[in-house]
Amino acid sequence: MSNKINFGNYFEDFSIGQKIVHPLPRTISEGDVSLYIAFTGSRFSLHSSDIVAKEMGYNKRPIDDILMFHLTFGKSVQDISLNAIANLGYAEVSFVNPVYVGDTVSMTSSVIGLKENSNGKSGVVYVHSIGVNQDGNEVLNFKRWVMVHKKDHSIKSDINVVPTFEKSAPINIVNIPTIKKVDTDASGGEFFFEDYEVGERLNHPEGITIDNSDHTLATKLYQNNAKVHFNDHMMKSTPMGQRLMYGGIIISIARAISHNGLFNAQWVYAINSGSHSNPTYAGDTIYAYTEILEKIEVNRDDIALLRVRTIALKNQNPKEIENPKEIENAKGEDGKYLPNVVLDLDYTVVIPKKSTKK
Repeated sequence: MSNKINFGNYFEDFSIGQKIVHPLPRTISEGDVSLYIAFTGSRFSLHSSDIVAKEMGYNKRPIDDILMFHLTFGKSVQDISLNAIANLGYAEVSFVNPVYVGDTVSMTSSVIGLKENSNGKSGVVYVHSIGVNQDGNEVLNFKRWVMVHKKDHSIKSDINVVPTFEKSAPINIVNIPTIKKVDTDASGGEFFFEDYEVGERLNHPEGITIDNSDHTLATKLYQNNAKVHFNDHMMKSTPMGQRLMYGGIIISIARAISHNGLFNAQWVYAINSGSHSNPTYAGDTIYAYTEILEKIEVNRDDIALLRVRTIALKNQNPKEIENPKEIENAKGEDGKYLPNVVLDLDYTVVIPKKSTKK
């Protein structure tokens, strides 16, 4: 058999401190932007209109932060999660600089933790990844952990090196232009930083059903070739019985749904933590609700930050949840996530102040 084939890395192939330069830089096109809207229905006006972008101080329209995350993140899949069982979570995700159509993004990663599972068949790999543009400017910085198959089940290493993560990404300079004015007719909502209260809960009413064609094409767009998303023949022989949806798609859908209530929160500043709490499959309908966790000033007159927590549910409208503890924790009495909870995302958004209202 030829040794020219790349079969991806298994748990045993990783080592603490290992540096990985991921192949396949990606130049972002208008087609990427249009397809992202087609897959998610995202409605944030900054990423939809050149006119709105210029009114808000940009020379040209930046791409959606979460789209940039997918296109950059996808570079790491071949080396990190090609043989994954599941992508488990994220922490300390920073969107450092805006990205535009025509920019080229690439990524490198370092292995910061390894934990072999007790069954001896798999382990969790923790990595710190950095994405840059064609000028070497950092555009994405994040940590994630993924469960990966072992190649040889008969050999146990008992390695257990688990990194610690900050509860929230540090607040640094918000690298966006001074906001000249916000056209609420264009954004679709009249609510600004001052209008939100800590503890407020937004029940987003829309639900989005994801078909096989949606999640398959989206994952191909991001060049995310993890077998669990592509190979239905293989997945039919697993306990899942079908392809597992890439968790990042659920992040995109939840973010798109959150527009109704967070109309003017056009930018994602950071993802503080994220857990893919239950699997999602084609045919599931995603709903979401958001809680305002914190209001943060950043020494600017035009903008501030909201730290929010969005919970994505499959096949359950948030208004159907009546138990206050379940609403707050998204978990049952046993401490485990409720079966319909598919994403628990703690993130920070940039939102203009009332002084910018057109």
